[in-house]
Amino acid sequence: MVNANKTRLEDQPAYVLHTYPYRETSLIVEVFSQEHGRLPLVARGARRPKSAVRGLLLSFQPLALSWFGKNELRTLHSAEWQGGQPLLQGKALICGFYLNELLLKLLHRDDPHEQLFLYYQQTLQELARRTDHAAILRRFEKRLLQELGYALMLDREAGTGQQVVAEEGYRYVIEHGPVRQSAGQNGVELRGKTLLDLAVDDYTDPVTLQQGKALMRTLINHYLGDQPLHTRQLLKDLQQL
Repeated sequence: MVNANKTRLEDQPAYVLHTYPYRETSLIVEVFSQEHGRLPLVARGARRPKSAVRGLLLSFQPLALSWFGKNELRTLHSAEWQGGQPLLQGKALICGFYLNELLLKLLHRDDPHEQLFLYYQQTLQELARRTDHAAILRRFEKRLLQELGYALMLDREAGTGQQVVAEEGYRYVIEHGPVRQSAGQNGVELRGKTLLDLAVDDYTDPVTLQQGKALMRTLINHYLGDQPLHTRQLLKDLQQL
């Protein structure tokens, strides 16, 4: 017990990304914490009707979590709801699950991303209060890739470093950047204006929104490898992604 006390962490800001049953009465809780990144916790007895944490371990709600243990699977000690986040409903709720699935599949465990945590928190607030869900998702995807070390070059041509011209046509080559469009080139076809709009997170132009969706889908598919995104299909069915 001495070792457990030494490794106990108290009142850590965190969000639940996903839960699944563990043994007869417990849950495995995948959380995204501000200071410790993504990690799994076992919530012992959380499926019992009288469990103190049963009604707290919900996605999209800010929590203060305490846990202990040195192994990969640590033990949840307590959870406290922090409030201040409006409930996500309808399409915004599915968008929230999409964010969680991205974090589960792209973040390494025990790899802190404090700025991404704050941006995730801000994005949940925006999803609850605004209706431009597609633009909100594009901004988050771009920030997520940046935090993972895959920041996009958008306003300069790859190789030459020349300024992107709004009136020109380009192709975005994965892990390289935008190049002037020419016959036989691979990559996602984009207007120069789209690239410049994406650079400043301006999604008011419908063509920018459409081409931005195609670019981000291609990039995220690349970094996911063979991992499917189940929530993307739901959003596609609702014409939101």
